[in-house]
Amino acid sequence: MIIEVLKSKLHRVRVTQAELNYVGSITIDEDLIEAANIIPNEKVQIVNNNNGARFETYVIKGERGSGTICLNGATARLAQVGDVVIIMSYAYMEAEEARSYEPILIFPDLNNKLIR
Repeated sequence: MIIEVLKSKLHRVRVTQAELNYVGSITIDEDLIEAANIIPNEKVQIVNNNNGARFETYVIKGERGSGTICLNGATARLAQVGDVVIIMSYAYMEAEEARSYEPILIFPDLNNKLIR
C-alpha cells in the first residue's frame, strides 16, 4: 500500500512579500528549500498561523540568503506580509517505509534564516 506522508516542513517562517499580479506560486529563499529538501516546482501546502488559511501551490527558488517568503498570484490574498506560515511538502511511499521515515523539520529564526 502507498500512503502520503510529511516529507519536510519549514516551521513558522514569516511572509516577506505578497505579489498579487504574478503567475501563482511561492518564492522561497534557496537556503531554506535546500535545507528542507524541497525542489523548485514541487507542490507544497501552506498553513497561515495568523488567519487559519490552508492552501497549495508550487515552489519557485528565491535568492539565496535573502530570507524571502513571497506569496505570488492568488495566494497573495491568503496572507499578509509579516504573517507566520508553515510550509509542508509530502511524499508517497510504501507504508512499511513510511513507518521508519523521519521528515526534515526546519526551524528558521525570526528573519527566515537558518539557525546553524
